[in-house]
Amino acid sequence: MEPVSNHFVGIKTLAEDERPREKLLKFGPAILTNAELIGILIGSGNKNASALQLAQKILELASQNLSELSKLTLADLTVIKGIGEAKAITLSAALELGRRRREEEAKKIVRITNSKDSFLYFEPILEDCRHEEFWILLLNRNNIVLGKKRISIGGVAGTVVDPKVVFKLALDQLASGIVLCHNHPSGNTSPSKQDIEITKKLLEAGKYLDISINDHIIVGNKTYFSFADNGILNG
Repeated sequence: MEPVSNHFVGIKTLAEDERPREKLLKFGPAILTNAELIGILIGSGNKNASALQLAQKILELASQNLSELSKLTLADLTVIKGIGEAKAITLSAALELGRRRREEEAKKIVRITNSKDSFLYFEPILEDCRHEEFWILLLNRNNIVLGKKRISIGGVAGTVVDPKVVFKLALDQLASGIVLCHNHPSGNTSPSKQDIEITKKLLEAGKYLDISINDHIIVGNKTYFSFADNGILNG
């Protein structure tokens, strides 16, 4: 944990090699701490705190966790004295660019061969959601990705899934298989009774349309639960 100083220390008072911008120029970004990188993004402090001290307060608000930081809203960030709308927007934009980079990497997965492939495909989309979303991945007979579709958006405790919507999208794309995916904002990836019930309902419906449910992935806090890996799709 990077401690937050209660004393104002202006960045210009630091030795040149200790200043975040100068360190980045001389050594590259990898050597900088999270606080130093955030300090560069927010640019300047105020009369009571330097940019680096404000960055440390932001990390404290996020429990020193970058995943939690990416979930903070503009309203959350501007609670910190010295973080106005402009600074909050800059930080939010930088975090979104990072998420989009991960999503572009996920798009390179063109064939789903196991549950980890499915997780890596959906993680950038769902990891920062503060509410539940339900998605499907549409596959052909060779498990090549035909596309992804969001089915529904819910609250923090659940979302509604309409089987008619799921299979209409699959039929429109001439899909032979589907991977179901939703997130648990709590981070607990254990399936609920409702998760199991909707999965079995979709399994039964798919049999009549010759569209298989290959897996159901629950995403939460850098990990996932696979219905296929845990034998639930065969039960």
